[in-house]
Order: sequence, then C-alpha cells, then structure tokens
Amino acid sequence: MTLPLPLHLPLRLARRELRTGLKGFRIFLACLALGVAAIAAVGSVSSAMMAGIEGDARRLLGGDVDLRLVHRPADAAERAFLEASGRVSAVAEMRAMARTVDGSARTLVELKAVDDAYPLVGAVGLEPAIELDAALAGRDGTFGAVAEQSLADRLGLAVGDRLRLGDATVELRAVLAAEPDRIVTFASFGPRLMVSEAALPATGLVQVGSLIRYHYRIALPAGTAPKPWLERLDDRFPDAGWRPRSLESAAPGFDTFVQRTTLFLTLVGLTSLLVGGVGVAMAVKAYLDGKTETIATLKCLGASRALVFRTYLAVVLVLAAAGTLIGLAVGAAAPIAAAELAGPLLPFDLPVRLYPLPLAVAAAFGLLTALAFSLWPLGRAGQVQAAALFRAVVAPLGGRPAALVIAATAGTVALLAALAVATSQDRAFAGWFVAGSAAAFALFLGAARVVMTAARRAGRPRNPELRIALANLYRPGAPTAGVVLALGLGLTVLIAVALIQANIARQVAERIPEAAPAFFFIDIQPDQATRFQSIVDAIPEVTEVRTTPMVRGRIAAVNGVDAEALSADPDAAWALRGDRGLTYSAEPPEGAEVVAGEWWAPDYAGPPLISFDARIAEGLGVGVGDTVTLNVLGRPITATIANLRRIDWSSMSMNFIFVFAPGTLEAAPHSIVATVRVSDPAAEATVQRRVTDALPNVTAIRVKDAIEAADRILRAVSTAVRATAAVTLVAGILVLAGAVAAGHARRVRDAVVLKVLGATRARILKTYALEYGILGLATAAVAAVVGSGAAYVVVTRVMRSDFVLAPEVVAAVAALATAVTLTFGFAGTWRALGQRPAPLLRNE
Repeated sequence: MTLPLPLHLPLRLARRELRTGLKGFRIFLACLALGVAAIAAVGSVSSAMMAGIEGDARRLLGGDVDLRLVHRPADAAERAFLEASGRVSAVAEMRAMARTVDGSARTLVELKAVDDAYPLVGAVGLEPAIELDAALAGRDGTFGAVAEQSLADRLGLAVGDRLRLGDATVELRAVLAAEPDRIVTFASFGPRLMVSEAALPATGLVQVGSLIRYHYRIALPAGTAPKPWLERLDDRFPDAGWRPRSLESAAPGFDTFVQRTTLFLTLVGLTSLLVGGVGVAMAVKAYLDGKTETIATLKCLGASRALVFRTYLAVVLVLAAAGTLIGLAVGAAAPIAAAELAGPLLPFDLPVRLYPLPLAVAAAFGLLTALAFSLWPLGRAGQVQAAALFRAVVAPLGGRPAALVIAATAGTVALLAALAVATSQDRAFAGWFVAGSAAAFALFLGAARVVMTAARRAGRPRNPELRIALANLYRPGAPTAGVVLALGLGLTVLIAVALIQANIARQVAERIPEAAPAFFFIDIQPDQATRFQSIVDAIPEVTEVRTTPMVRGRIAAVNGVDAEALSADPDAAWALRGDRGLTYSAEPPEGAEVVAGEWWAPDYAGPPLISFDARIAEGLGVGVGDTVTLNVLGRPITATIANLRRIDWSSMSMNFIFVFAPGTLEAAPHSIVATVRVSDPAAEATVQRRVTDALPNVTAIRVKDAIEAADRILRAVSTAVRATAAVTLVAGILVLAGAVAAGHARRVRDAVVLKVLGATRARILKTYALEYGILGLATAAVAAVVGSGAAYVVVTRVMRSDFVLAPEVVAAVAALATAVTLTFGFAGTWRALGQRPAPLLRNE
C-alpha cells in the first residue's frame, strides 16, 4: 500500500536545495524578469495615460459635450437650444497663412477663434501672465492675438509686434504657453494662433465652402447626463450633421493611439517572455543535469517520482516568483519614469500610482511561462530510473516525461495563449499572434533539426577543428535547438521591423517626393479660380496646375444602416469618423484604376452615382449597386455605387474616397483645391508669396514641409519600435549566455581532454570559433528568411505598397548574430581553457 506523500517533505527538500544559492538560475531570473518587466511597464504606463485622459476628460473636451460642425456655424434655432441647455462656448478652427507685415516671412498656422466664454473648463496659460480677454481684445482698431513660441520664431516676431492674417492686421500680445483643450495630434501642420471670435470676420478667411470646423462646448447643469441630452438633440435636429463627443471620447485620436501602441508593445513583451521561456527551460535542464547524482541518490533511498518532481517544482516556482517580483517592481516604477520623460509633452497629468490589473496580468504571464517551460524537464528527471540518472553524468538524459506531465504542459501552454487573447484589446490580432508564435516555434525548432542533421551528414572533414565543431552541434546535450530558437526569434523581429522601416523610409525619401506636387492650395473660392490660374501661369517654373472642386461630407448610412451601427474592418473604420472631402467629375481622376463596375458617361444626367475607394468599400462590406448616404452640409444624399477605384495614396495627388457623377453637388457651396508642381525648388517661395499676397484667404500647404514632418515622426517611431524589438533580441542573447553557462562544465572537460591529447590553445579556440560561427550564421540565415517574409507580408498586404529587400539590413543582422554568438562562445571557452587539467583528472 502506497502512503500519500506528505506536503511538508518536498517543501523541506526544496528549502535545502535553495540554501545552495542561485548558481545556474541567474539566467532563469533574468529572462523572467525582463519579459514580466516589459509587459508590466507597458500595461502600467498605458493605464496611467488612460487614467490621465479620464481624469482630465472635461478639460480636454472643453465641457461636458463637444459638438462639431464643418463649413457652417450653428443657426439661430440650434444655438438657442444649446444656450437653453447650459453654458456654451463657441470655437472656430481652420488652417490659414500668417505673415509679417512686410510680407518677408510667412507660415501655415492652426487658427483658433474663441468667444468670451472660452474656456469653460481649465485656464489658458500666457506669457506674460495677462487675461485672455485682454490679450485678444480690440485696441485702437487692432485686435490682439496669442500664439505659440514657434510661430514667433518662424516669423521673427516678439510680443508687441504685428502680423498679417488674411486681410487683417493683428498684434501679438502674449505667447501661448498652455491651451487647456488641445490634445496630442498627429495632423498638425503649423503652430497655434488664437484670436477672438470678433476678429475672424475682419480676416476675410470665412468664405463659402471654406474648411472651417465650428465647435460648441456645453457645460450641462449638474445631474444632467450627456447621453440622454445628445439623444434629445438628435431628435430635435436630425439632419444638422453634428459630430458629438462626450466625456467618454474626450481624446478619440490619442486614446486610440495609446490602445494600439499598448497592444503592440504588450505583444512584443510577450514575445520576449516566450523567448525567455526557452532560457527558463534550458536553465532548469542545466540545473537538473547538475543535480543528477543528488536525484539518483534520493531515488536509491526510496524517493518516488512524485517526491522528486514536487521538490524541484517547488524550487522552480519559488525562483519564478522571485523573477516575477523583480519584473513587477520594474514595471510598477515605469509610470514614474514616464511622468518624468513624457509628462511635459502630454496635455494631461499622468497619475503616478500602482495599477494592480496590468501588474496582475504580467505576473500571470510570468508564472505561466515559467511553469510551461519547466514542466517538461522536471517531469523527465522524475521519470528516469536511478541507474540512468547516474549514467547521465556522462550521457545526458533523453526521453519523454509521463503522460500526466505532458498533459499539464499542454494545458499550461493553452492557458498562456488564452490569457494573451483574453487580455488583448484586439482579440483577433492577439489570436493571430498566438498562432504565429506557435508557427515560429515549430519553424525554428525544425530549422535547428536541419542544422543538426546537416552537421551530422557533413561526414568527417579532414580538418580536425571543423570536424569537432560540427560534432559539437549535434552531440547529446548540444544547445543548438535552444540557441537557434531563442536567438532566431529575436533576430526575426529585429529584421522584420528594420525592413518595414527601410521600405517606409524609401517611400518617404524617394517615391513620394518624385510624385508629389510642390503645394496644395485650399479654400480657393469659385470666383477666384480664374485669378489663381493666371497667377501661377505667369510663373515660368510652374509645370503643372490641377484644380478640383471640393465639398465636405460624412457617411451617415450604408445600405440604410446608420454609420454608428456598422461593423467595419479596422482598416476602413476611419472613413466613418469625421468629415471627408467629396468632389464630382465627368472623367476618372488621374491615375485611378477602376476595378469593379464602369465609369459613367461624360454627359451623365440621372440619379446620384458615386465612385468609391475599393479598399474602404471592402472594409465596409459593400460593392457596386449598394447605396451610401452622405450628410452634406446637413442635407442627406443617398447615392448608388457605380464603380470601385484602387487609389494610390502615396502619389500625393488629389484623390477622394468619393467622387460623384455630375448633377448632384454642383449647386452645393464649395471651394476649390489645387495642386501645383514646380520645376525649380528655388521658385517655391515665389509661388507661395504671389498666391497668398493676391488671395489672402487661400492657404498654401507646402508638401515638402509635410513630408519632412512625416519623416521626423517616422524616425522617432522607428527608433522606438526598434528599441522595443531589441528587448526580444536581448532575451535571445540571455538564452545564449545561459546555454554557454550551462555547458561550461562540459566545455572544461572537453578542453582538458583535448589538451591531454596534445591540442594547443589556438587550435581549441579555432574549434569553438568554427562551432559558434556556424551556429550564428545558420541562425541568422533562418531569421533572415522568416523576418524578410514577415516584412514582405506587412508591406504588401497591410500597407499595400511595393516591397524592396534591403540586403544591407539582412547583412547587418547576420553580422550581429555571428558577433553575438562568437562573443559569448569565446567568453565561455576562454574560461574553460583557463582550467588546469590535473584537478579535474584527479576528480574523474
């Protein structure tokens, strides 16, 4: 009769094992701590940012509700309803050209005209510290203005100087140091310039069809819920075209960016943790290999498989808890570092406190990873008989653990995958990540098998150093599989990110500037079109001018289903948010490729038809013959999709998601947009000056400035992404270091035997250099293929762009892999060569 195993016995034995120290488990702790710290830090900083947005939501929104209209202000009835509901502040925003009085310098600005009630929440910070009303008030026939310091720097102005804004002259009375309702945006084309609502008409910038965004912020009475109030507003003015925001969506662009960035970085952290899991498995195996005599002795004394398994499982769990706690401590401190580094750049205060949920998720990931990668070697050690354990001193253990341990391992891996999906904000994406991780593990394990098989079948080269190096790759206990898997995963991520970044940079640096015009001119009035054309035609360097009418509208419904109720693909959902440019044309746009349906006849006259962007249509699940309802200046227009176009947005030509057939939009108030190409970049300033001097209401957007701004953002994001991807590579390097450390005893024995047989130090070093060089190059070769394939899929399928392989990137990573493996291999070998043969031979 078998007596039940006392619980205290494995715990007592585990405590005695832990008294011997952490030798062999430093890499174990480092791998777990790194992955847990990455996940905990990302989750904590993300939670801090979302808490900051929520805490400052009312200030960021400017009230309890923000209503936006494009092109037109609220009419008398609408304004009366708003004012009866609470305190109201009206703000108008647009892009405009600001220039010095003498016209010697000019720049694009983000213009904001505010009323006397602004701001309803928060305070405007000015330098010198004066009241906003005083800074913007009219004085001696001149209105005041406040602007960001960058505007003053661009135009060479100081407080008290004057500048031209459209037809008006305004005086810069203060520098705008803080704007309570301005959130982080990635579509800002210039510095902020703020004037009073009363000053706006004098500028002449408000024209029919001008792209002006009117915001109405409402502070509702205490106890009034925004959602029911918005429903009453919609019932009262169903066709007004409001775009409402409430406290739940105070920063829609920024919080979406935070959520997507969090998703990406969390998955990168999880990748590093999985790579570290290989190091965990190797560390546990190396530890148990060092305990073979102890385990064999315990078994000879009657210890059962269960006792051995539970004893060393307790050791692993204690150390896993320690590594997890180290990672949690680092992650918990991340909001402090984020507040110091990014705090001044954020429009809200970053709350510095503990965030239990992301820490709990990171801890669960860490413990499950440690368990998933430890059960197999633990179960195998407990399964083997005592005699085989004694033989393991010279012949490493093999075989499989018991079926129960295999099932427990599979269950733990399933829990790890389920946790990754359940805690993700995009479960479909996380599901693909889990599937991709499993495929990558299988692929690299298969690649390791190929490397070992190739080394075995290479025969017996005449060169003894090469012969020994090849044998070391496939001999029993060789770390080849673990190193190829862990280091290969890290290199794959790095190669994929670097190639994606290289292709985007190529688009920005080469293709876009070649195809892009010099300027976009917006807000040209229909009666100014002829004059505009004559101005640019008179400049010899202007090679091409294209003009297109434009109206703003938003998608209200698709096939009769309200836009807010549609379930759209994430890549197309952006088209449902906000207003879009609309145009009409008898002929297809330049470079358009009709991929479904047919273009209408040039003399078409009939019910409304539209041409739709094929990619957006696919994301919305519509095609030729379906209907789309657009709200144009408060009027719903339902049109049938006549054809679908494939649009190359990277050409930076004038492209529109929607193009109407003739006969629908001509009577709507609209403006004209134009693109101008210039043969000599030196003439660009002349083009800008002549157009904006003659037509002050027209805004010039210099494409080169936009490209340079995009390039700066791209470089910053790319640096951050590469740094994050490097975390995975660091985990792989840790695994490599662990493999070298775990094989140190074997390296010492091999070096001593080779010395006794007459090998010189130089020949032994050459042997190990060949071994680690082959291992590094083989790993880099597999990672290059997988990483390049991943980058190709992202660039061609997701980004819909051309892919160009950058061989210098692949070569650099191959060199990095080889250098890393050689460095750590030499480090371990040098220590092994320093051992004297006599003590080891006496012990043997």
